Amino acid sequence: MHKIVLLLLTLALVNLIHAQQVNDIIATSAAERIEKILSSDSLQGRATFSPGIAMASAFIENEFKKTGLQFFAGLNSYRQEFSMTETKSNTAKVIIDGAIIPDSNFVVVSFAPQVSITQNDAVEIIHIDSVSELRSKIKQVFKSNKNQLVLADSSLRKFGSRLVNVGSTTMDTTGKSVVIVFGVKAANNFSVELTNTINKKQLNNVVGVLPGKTKPGEYVIFSGHYDHLGIGTPDSTRDSIYNGANDDAAGTTAVILLANYFKALNNNARTLVFVTFTAEEVGGFGSSYFSNQLDPAKVVAMFNIEMIGTDSKWGNNSAYITGYEKTDMGKILEKNLAGSKFKFYPDPYPEQQLFYRSDNATLARQGVPAHTISTSKMDSEKYYHTQGDEIETLDINNMTEIIKAIAISAASIISGQDTPSRVDTSELR
Repeated sequence: MHKIVLLLLTLALVNLIHAQQVNDIIATSAAERIEKILSSDSLQGRATFSPGIAMASAFIENEFKKTGLQFFAGLNSYRQEFSMTETKSNTAKVIIDGAIIPDSNFVVVSFAPQVSITQNDAVEIIHIDSVSELRSKIKQVFKSNKNQLVLADSSLRKFGSRLVNVGSTTMDTTGKSVVIVFGVKAANNFSVELTNTINKKQLNNVVGVLPGKTKPGEYVIFSGHYDHLGIGTPDSTRDSIYNGANDDAAGTTAVILLANYFKALNNNARTLVFVTFTAEEVGGFGSSYFSNQLDPAKVVAMFNIEMIGTDSKWGNNSAYITGYEKTDMGKILEKNLAGSKFKFYPDPYPEQQLFYRSDNATLARQGVPAHTISTSKMDSEKYYHTQGDEIETLDINNMTEIIKAIAISAASIISGQDTPSRVDTSELR
């Protein structure tokens, strides 16, 4: 009996120490300090390739250094560098059965400096007649080695920029071209003429590692993206800077504070990887590159954190998990929060397919229980992608509680006690 009482007292003491540490380390003052720097005017909106994003990277690198994180495998710094091929269309002309297609009715993905295609060339013609066909058929399009002419229903025009981003991520080492035309049902005779300017540009994610004590070959990832939209045109009430305080300086702040917390505990069985991605806003290039450097079988879970600076549709002390139903990771997190005031919910915006739209998507498509945690009210987020997304619009106290909840709810996964189920990838075939 005495041994049982002693064990219970010991466990209670350990939990008390952890509770004190989470409150001391993941504190409102710490969150506000980081958030202020990342969303400051001096970083100029952290646009991809800008001086501002280089400054943001340097700040995050320094935070990881102060925490004492190790470098990611094969790197000699916290910078995970890669190049992105940028293509800018100079001229583009598409003619189908004698009719010139307006620029607004087609998009082109090509990394060739000059393209000339007609019906006499080796071109595959693909029809996509509905949103339900889009996911499966567009994968076929971008994986093919041949030039593609895609005749898509006019209702799919709203996906044009997203398709360009997906294609650019998939095709930037190929010489083929994909032309997607909206609202055209058939093409017996066609010609595509275009010229592009091609540039290679350097980018970098920021990655730090806390090696696991007993299961170092199993990874748990905490991520957010540190890029945003840069500088635009001032309006009557705001300046020209898209500060991106919520999107996603908030997620990056969470990653830094979680790294501090778990380093202080220093008892993680599994290896923890803390990463802030670049180029999310221009197509998810950073997370795609990072994810493809990993063996997905070794990734036990991914906590991607995006836009947690405002309260959710349920109010304070709550957040939602995208793709909640696809694994049991959400249930594990809820179990670890039992008795607390915090609640995780399934994604309330399933029609927006958020599970495959954020930085978790590449690993999720490979079966990893990789989920995004967010509070963003996707149907009414007032300052989303506007110059109004500044620190003054955030609830830093609530944001801090969300970060604490992530830390506490992840405990049994980090310790190796719980292993979330995998995503069923058969739905993607």
